[in-house]
Amino acid sequence: MTDDMSKSVREEARPADPQAVGLADPAPLGLAGFAMTTVLLSILNAGLIEEPAAILPVLGLAAFYGGLAQFIAGLFEYRRGNTFGATVFVSYGAFWLTYWWLVPRVATVDAHNGLGLFLLAWGIFTAYMAVAALRTSLAVFAVLALLTVTYVLLAVGEFQGGLGPHVITRIGGWFGIATGLVAWYASAAAVINASHRRTLLPTWPR
Repeated sequence: MTDDMSKSVREEARPADPQAVGLADPAPLGLAGFAMTTVLLSILNAGLIEEPAAILPVLGLAAFYGGLAQFIAGLFEYRRGNTFGATVFVSYGAFWLTYWWLVPRVATVDAHNGLGLFLLAWGIFTAYMAVAALRTSLAVFAVLALLTVTYVLLAVGEFQGGLGPHVITRIGGWFGIATGLVAWYASAAAVINASHRRTLLPTWPR
């Protein structure tokens, strides 16, 4: 086999560059699914809406938008070779799918300590992902930093036990609202800047 033929075979076997084959950026989708689901749930955690049936739209979003759509966005990040994006979106997609499955099953039992441990574990994961986000952009780092605080506050609120949202849970709800709004901004910035082919909404990349 000649050198030219060998080189040609190697180039054909090499994985295609995601940008070269025109793969879209899945990050705006993942951020949007995360943002909307987080904002709606956090409104309930903050006590701004207290009707029991208000959880139903959140469960729908947790299953299909925050869960399934975000999970798929993470798989496309794998295809693009983005380890950080894949880990973030697959993980939080799985979180929302777990939430959708979990909530109806713990609604009628005392599971405060178990839920507190669940939320604390996610807080630990989010904390080290925030460290990794220092190499992405300020907007993404802000999302994960706020989310870390949110998880810790919600975990403490669950460990307090008792009926109704604890005051710490309500504070965590406000941090969750802030988290979701920043994530929405990061999503909007990514899709608007890509559509206009210039920076209209800065994300302050590192």
